[in-house]
Amino acid sequence: MSQDDTLTEAPESVHGDTFVEVNYADSIPNNVDLSSDRQLLRALEGWHPNYRNWWNEMGPDGFQASDVYLRTAVGVDPEGWAKFGYVKMPDYRWGILLAPPVAGRTIPAGRHKGEPAWQDVPGEYRSLLRRLIVVQGDTEPASVEQQRFLGATAPSLYDMRNLFQVNVEEGRHLWAMVYLLVKYFGRDGREEAQALLERRSGEQDNPRILGAFNEETPDWLSFFMFTYFTDRDGKMQLAALAESGFDPLSRTCRFMLTEEAHHLFVGETGVGRTVEATCAAMKKAGISNPYDVEAVRALGVVDLPLLQRKANFHISLSRDLFGSEISSNAAEAFSSGLKGRFNEAQLKDDHELQDATYTVTRVINNELVDEEIPALRSINCRLLDDYIADCQGGMDRWNKVIERAGIDFRFTQPHKGFNRRIGEFAGHAISPAGTIISADAWAEQSKDWLQNDSDLVFIRSLMKPCHVQGQYATWIAPPRLGINRQPVDYEYVKIA
Repeated sequence: MSQDDTLTEAPESVHGDTFVEVNYADSIPNNVDLSSDRQLLRALEGWHPNYRNWWNEMGPDGFQASDVYLRTAVGVDPEGWAKFGYVKMPDYRWGILLAPPVAGRTIPAGRHKGEPAWQDVPGEYRSLLRRLIVVQGDTEPASVEQQRFLGATAPSLYDMRNLFQVNVEEGRHLWAMVYLLVKYFGRDGREEAQALLERRSGEQDNPRILGAFNEETPDWLSFFMFTYFTDRDGKMQLAALAESGFDPLSRTCRFMLTEEAHHLFVGETGVGRTVEATCAAMKKAGISNPYDVEAVRALGVVDLPLLQRKANFHISLSRDLFGSEISSNAAEAFSSGLKGRFNEAQLKDDHELQDATYTVTRVINNELVDEEIPALRSINCRLLDDYIADCQGGMDRWNKVIERAGIDFRFTQPHKGFNRRIGEFAGHAISPAGTIISADAWAEQSKDWLQNDSDLVFIRSLMKPCHVQGQYATWIAPPRLGINRQPVDYEYVKIA
């Protein structure tokens, strides 16, 4: 069945006190044969109006009636993957799309390596698989909730459009996980799907599952750091789940990775354009010292040391998302074949890891010590190391902007133990350079390593909207290219 062969009926669903007619042929692009799966359809008929209620309550605030130049995926082939046009966000066509099946695919890793990939849920791993899907699914609406107020202070219509593109795609990724839950997990799956709409980012009584997704995203610098560093954790997790022996999960995550690339692009170029604006303003004003903070900030741009502190905060927060470096749960997820490693097929080992070891840095007797740990138990540590390496590329490109401007400054990643709350380094004060220090020393010096109150006050002072077509806030440079070959000054959002 092609992605265009969708349901032609138009059942009615309750949306608040109003009946909303939902034409699934138009509303839900899919390549999962939705029209012939009556049980799945009934589950979605019950879930869809609750999703719409959630989106209208917790989605982008103040711009639901605006026409936004968005990319909509209506299929997974080159013709259907990216359709651009103006749409109001509540009318966005959130679809259920899986990457094409791989003929004869086998389980790539774990104790079932080489066996045919599962097309149905393996009974012995049902609970673990459901948990993996729920945790991934919970991150998708959480980020929408975190970012819902940013449109009001967007530094340009281009950036506003990119924010909303990220938001609607996170909504589609929620649909992708809900599809798996309601299709394959019966009543339990339907209950979990509903719970994904009931939790709220930062809510005390019913928060999101992972800590980083309960933090505020109060400004655009936080948004760019989030989409570069925290969404990169999402990339790594999706890549690991794409190796799953449960083929529907693998195919779902493979297509999600296609969309996730844009989120990382938004983060990298957002920070890069901020760096570019700072360097250009410094050069024009004849300021060569990046630590002359007052003079730099007086230019209406963000000083480079502050950007480093912001990066340190988001890097450490994102690293905690990988969980404990040594983990029996991660070992079981790998051994069972439900989750692989990043770039599993390219790794030169037996992909079972029964006798292999991996180097893990631990704190022993108040010293950082490298230990060889069974590789099965250190799956999380390896994924974190892959993440740290993957982060470096964008930082190197930011540094090239600074180098070309002739400014003596360089962004660096802090030690992996810096400012950690989870795992081997939790409870230890470790400097960005990788030195264990006392609690008193941390209290004194951490304000130089992490964003502080005065930093946040200054950032808030810059967050003034620039919603005039073709104009950009002083603290960020225009992009080099527009979206979908449109000009940089295109009317990316028609504000209602």
